[in-house]
Amino acid sequence: MNGGFSSLRSEAAGAMRTVLVSAESLQLTLKPELTQEEQALTHATAAGGKARETLKAGNEDLKEMLESNKESLKLEAMKRIVQLISKGKNASDLFPAVVKNVASKNIELKKLVYVYLVRYAEEQQDLALLSISTFQRALKDPNQFIRASALRVLSSIRVPIIVPIMMLAIKEAASDLSPYVRKTSAHAIQKLYSLDADQKEHLIEVIEKLLKDKSTLVAGSVVVAFEEVCPDRIDLIHRNYRKLCNLLVDVEEWGQVVIINMLTRYARTQFTSPWKEDGIFDESEKAFYDSDSEEKQGQREAKPYIMDPDHRLLLRNTKPLLQSRNTAVVMAVAQLYWHLAPKHEVSIVTKSLVRLLRSHREVQYVVLQNIATMSIQRKGMFEPYMKSFYVRSTDATHIKTLKLEILTNLANEANISTILREFQTYVKSQDKAFAAATIQAIGRCATNISEVTDTCLNGLVLLLSNRDETVVAESVVVIKKLLQTQPTQHCDIIKHMAKLFDNITVPMARASILWLMGEYCERVPKIAPDVLRKMAKTFTSEEDIVKLQTVNLAAKLYLTNSKQTKLLTQYILNLGKYDQNYDIRDRTRFIRQLIVPSEKSGALNKYARRILLASKPAPVLESAFKDRDRFQLGTLSHSLNIKTTGYQELSDWPATAPDPSVRNVEVIEPVQEWAPSLGKAKKPKSDKFYSDDEEEEEEEEGSGSGSEDDSSSSSSSSSSSGGSSEESGSASEEESSGGSEKTSSDSGKSSSGSEVSSSESESKQKKKKLTKKATPRKSKQTAADSDSDENGNGPVGKTSSSSAESSSDSESDSEEDSDSDSPAPQKKTVAKTKPKVEVKSKKEVSLLDLDDFSPAPPSAPKSSVFSSSLLSDLEGLSLSNVSSAMQVTSSSFGPVKTYELLHHMTGKGLSAKYHFPRQPCLYQPSMVAVQVILTNSSDHSLEEIHIGDRSPGSLNVHCFNTVERLEPGASVSVSMGIDFSDSTQAANFQLCTKEDQFSVSIQPAVGELLMPSTMKEPDFCSEQKKLMGMNETSATITMATANTSKQNISKQVLSVANVGVVSSDQNNLQRFAGRTVSSGALVLVTLELRESSTALLTINTEKTVMASMLLRDLKQALSQA
Repeated sequence: MNGGFSSLRSEAAGAMRTVLVSAESLQLTLKPELTQEEQALTHATAAGGKARETLKAGNEDLKEMLESNKESLKLEAMKRIVQLISKGKNASDLFPAVVKNVASKNIELKKLVYVYLVRYAEEQQDLALLSISTFQRALKDPNQFIRASALRVLSSIRVPIIVPIMMLAIKEAASDLSPYVRKTSAHAIQKLYSLDADQKEHLIEVIEKLLKDKSTLVAGSVVVAFEEVCPDRIDLIHRNYRKLCNLLVDVEEWGQVVIINMLTRYARTQFTSPWKEDGIFDESEKAFYDSDSEEKQGQREAKPYIMDPDHRLLLRNTKPLLQSRNTAVVMAVAQLYWHLAPKHEVSIVTKSLVRLLRSHREVQYVVLQNIATMSIQRKGMFEPYMKSFYVRSTDATHIKTLKLEILTNLANEANISTILREFQTYVKSQDKAFAAATIQAIGRCATNISEVTDTCLNGLVLLLSNRDETVVAESVVVIKKLLQTQPTQHCDIIKHMAKLFDNITVPMARASILWLMGEYCERVPKIAPDVLRKMAKTFTSEEDIVKLQTVNLAAKLYLTNSKQTKLLTQYILNLGKYDQNYDIRDRTRFIRQLIVPSEKSGALNKYARRILLASKPAPVLESAFKDRDRFQLGTLSHSLNIKTTGYQELSDWPATAPDPSVRNVEVIEPVQEWAPSLGKAKKPKSDKFYSDDEEEEEEEEGSGSGSEDDSSSSSSSSSSSGGSSEESGSASEEESSGGSEKTSSDSGKSSSGSEVSSSESESKQKKKKLTKKATPRKSKQTAADSDSDENGNGPVGKTSSSSAESSSDSESDSEEDSDSDSPAPQKKTVAKTKPKVEVKSKKEVSLLDLDDFSPAPPSAPKSSVFSSSLLSDLEGLSLSNVSSAMQVTSSSFGPVKTYELLHHMTGKGLSAKYHFPRQPCLYQPSMVAVQVILTNSSDHSLEEIHIGDRSPGSLNVHCFNTVERLEPGASVSVSMGIDFSDSTQAANFQLCTKEDQFSVSIQPAVGELLMPSTMKEPDFCSEQKKLMGMNETSATITMATANTSKQNISKQVLSVANVGVVSSDQNNLQRFAGRTVSSGALVLVTLELRESSTALLTINTEKTVMASMLLRDLKQALSQA
């Protein structure tokens, strides 16, 4: 098109010159000079011509250089041509001159020629076909890069006639000694398949051969070919599964992405669901009598979920890739854990995903979409990182909206006050679309969390007076939806919206107000007719959506208040009858026949009231990402929320796992003379990042000390003979170093090196087997050996080169980094009083537990039912650190109320009770002090009583020191500190002995999360003024007769909440002040006595959820005698 336009311009300029010459010869007076436009046209034409001439001249020069006898000139010409191609210039006319040099002996020149031919071979197929014999000769070239380039050019010539030649070349290249050439053959498979799909069976044979390749360079490319040609042939993956898992860490980045996605689909077809473990029994649900439990022991052992070792191998080998610099790799591992890992392990990916939010906005967009889907099902994963989702002023609108979506998904009773404060800032944003989305988010929070519904509604009503029409309109729409949930309590809001009706101009907002008037017209009988009268005046100038709601309002008022509105309704129906919009005309005719009785209307108008005034269900405000989990995370289909071409759905978990033996690979060990390695230094345990499943089995079976294992391994190794723990630890470490550390491959080592390392690993394995045969437990040794083979130690020793040292070092580094950065505390607390050897063994076993095994699922936390009136909670209150107001009232309380933590029947003789001493915590000021009394009700001593795993993982608990021994009938009191983060969410943890673990939970009353605050009345009033509006919660209560005196009121309030009394001169006012223990937020309680035993109870605090719960508890305590 550009060429045609330029030729047109040159013709126009030429015609102009001809006219001027003719005018001169005829002696006519014409304009002698060209205009600016004509001059511009002339210059543009000349410039275009010069450019084309220059390009042609340049190409001619390049042709001459290519046809010269000097290699240096040819090389320089090819460099210039490749430079032209990189800039997007067309160099196709040089194809004949370039292709002549394809047989050059200069390696550098040959490489550049092949680069050019790959680009233009498809366009100049005829000329490229002339050089096929040259390409075939180049496939035998000694230089691996020439062989690979020749195959790349050959596969780029998309002519069906050379398919047999390409097929032969691919088969030969698949057996090439160079991994680079084999990688190129894998790429050529896809090109040939797209050219001729009939070659599929032959290509599958090549893919099967390349899948067995030991090189990390080939692995990613062949999996891409597998996904393109035969993604349903999972039988090709069986024998290569363990090898792919072990090579994964050394494969190039984009190959890792493809392999991880393929293995995700593979695992969903071969393993049973790890999510079943959430439903299995726990120790709190065991039979009541021990005899019953002994009888059913065999049945119960079959119930727990046991993860397949190959399933665990995949999870373990992908975990280090969360440290990858490539965002696609991190996202792939995250989706793998989401779809394959047990639910309690998925949170491993949280920190890595949050790290990706520091990247470019395109990456942020994809990651936030995936987090939004995850946060709907598992809020606890991202709660500790909630601040990472706060909106920045520099964020784009689509990023802001996604962060808003995630914050709304994460909202719960504990953090809603923080989120609402954040939303208040967002509403003031200059980005109108974002402000409107924020108001919708407030509406969703109000719907999902009933405690803040009133607070949100009051805040939205305040927004109705905002100057911005968009904010007002969105507020009206959201208020309309919220009012449908409880319309009886909010007549005042409907009246307020009616007053603002004249000032609101946005059609959707006006329509929403009219709908509310019509729906609840019986609750505002005086206002609704007046609104209809105003609408009758402006009906013809309103938008269609407003007209429709006006007709509906008229019909509803006609049915409920026909005396006042009959004429108005007829007038509006007449206006609607002749409206330009056919929807309004149809609606008008329908309404007239429905509400106005006539001969034609028949029996329908009898049901007019039931049709128009029927109770309507409240709308459900849901996340836009609710249904996106049907797509695999990280895919284009998930991002667009539609099924795209080429999307492969994840299959459901099989009910029973297919035969795992299909993944076994026979290991042919060379006959070697075994010689013991003397003086071998023992490897430190910290060098390993992960360890295999079989290590713990062999550690349990081969070691002689069962007492040093944790609770799960001690029960399985309770019958072990007593041996040296140091020797058993050495044996297990040698076995793991010979087994699991030899699994990953290093592409940088030579084949001879790999053979040596393989023979070393095999000799070590023989050594282990001979050592194990010397032990008396022969029946379990066989199982351990077969397990180690199944986990890939055998086949990897045969088929992959060894990089155990580099692999283990990098993995341990990444583990240390993740541990140091993690906000969650360590899951295991080691006693300070333990001997040194025992501490080391304890750490080793806990590391295995964390990384290698699917631990037994935590039992369901017991629901602790708390009394609302805690009259005796302040016994033992330390008066030294508390205000004087608290000291006055502390003497009026009886003994401290104690709660049961663990019953002696459930705890196998161990019972535990706890209470809140209401003293400042010695460990951290943000913790609540808890006193626990442990009692041994059994007939034997209990050893090593300590705190085990905690839930949620971010829970900050200061555990008591390990109780080494508790004699029968003895009791001991220990103190703990728990940071509840100003939430009444239960703290779940394991109370462990040497042999058992028991799931227990401590759930505080809201009043125990406070500490008294000393304050004078003027300070109280000034602070209270700062906490008005959404930060104020109040209710009118009926006081019990016994609670009307000042002393009894203080007694009841202090029994519920740990607050201080603020002295007041007014007899009808009682004031109390406190602060939350964790965040130090101020909590102000005011009780104003009124007539007839009623009182107004007001609580002012930023923690709106705590205020609602505290209000409920105080109301119950004060209204009961």
